[in-house]
Amino acid sequence: MAEFDRRRLLLAACGLLWGGRSSAASPQQNPDSQNPDSQKPDSQKQDSQKQETQNQETPTFSTDVKVVNLLATVRGARGEIVTGLSNEDFLLSENGHPQEVRYFSRESDLPLTLGLMVDTSMSQQKVLVEERSASFRFLDQVLRAQDQVFIMQFDMGVQLRQPLTSSRKALNDVLPYIDTPTTKQLRIQSGGGTLLYDAVVTAAQDIMQRARNRKALIVLSDGVDTGSEATLAQCIAASQRADTLIYSILFADPGAYGFSFAGSTGKSAMMRMARETGGGFFEVSKKLSVDKIFDRIQEELRSQYSLGYVSGDPVRISEFRKIQLTVKPKGLVVQAREQYWAQR
Repeated sequence: MAEFDRRRLLLAACGLLWGGRSSAASPQQNPDSQNPDSQKPDSQKQDSQKQETQNQETPTFSTDVKVVNLLATVRGARGEIVTGLSNEDFLLSENGHPQEVRYFSRESDLPLTLGLMVDTSMSQQKVLVEERSASFRFLDQVLRAQDQVFIMQFDMGVQLRQPLTSSRKALNDVLPYIDTPTTKQLRIQSGGGTLLYDAVVTAAQDIMQRARNRKALIVLSDGVDTGSEATLAQCIAASQRADTLIYSILFADPGAYGFSFAGSTGKSAMMRMARETGGGFFEVSKKLSVDKIFDRIQEELRSQYSLGYVSGDPVRISEFRKIQLTVKPKGLVVQAREQYWAQR
């Protein structure tokens, strides 16, 4: 019996000894072991917390918000340009609904993308020399380092003579070659004779649509179109979609059309292009030379107001929307485009 008791005591002692070793081999679980950041150095913990906070504070913006931009010239009762207005002086509406002007600036120092469009059809043969010399002086005065100009001519075809450039030399080098068709070209002519509307559509869609600065076309022509596939309405719409002003300079040879009424038709077309895009219309005369007209255009381009707003009416379908821009001070006239293309 004594021998049996000794064995029991020995087995109990071994059990106690083995249990102690098991406890040592299985350490008590640390609460921080469930958190991955607890295993990181302090610097990494701080970076992780900073990134998490930054992600929570970073706002998100909708790409559906589209700013409608307007360029405007304001004139007084005598036709003088008014430059001292502020944001609060303007009243803006879209399709008859008032809009808030959210962005406003004066445009005298902002970049300009300019297209010089020259009618080189046979009806312009006697006035081309004067047009070229005036264009030389205008480009030399208006072009700055941040501006870009292209030159396009149109007659029985449309030709880009000089792609967009800021180089005065490149522009001056190409201007002497802006001329009427040669005898050989006239012999092989097939199709129309003056593709004015097609030229404006080409310039608006292929060049101005991609530009992001202020944009204007200067069109030197008698306004008579013969043979374009595009209509007058389509050439105006293309310019409006590209947010491009048209400055029309009517320079006609009175004897080019004999006793026809084509000249008066051309004038009304040139006036409409300018009015509906927010540009300006000018007619060369004995009192108003093409040089003086270029001076006026230069002054206007450097004295514009730029206004931007976000329409209160979401764009559900792509459409043209009417714009009305006026000013509070009495006796002032605002020159700006009449509609814009709301793209869905």
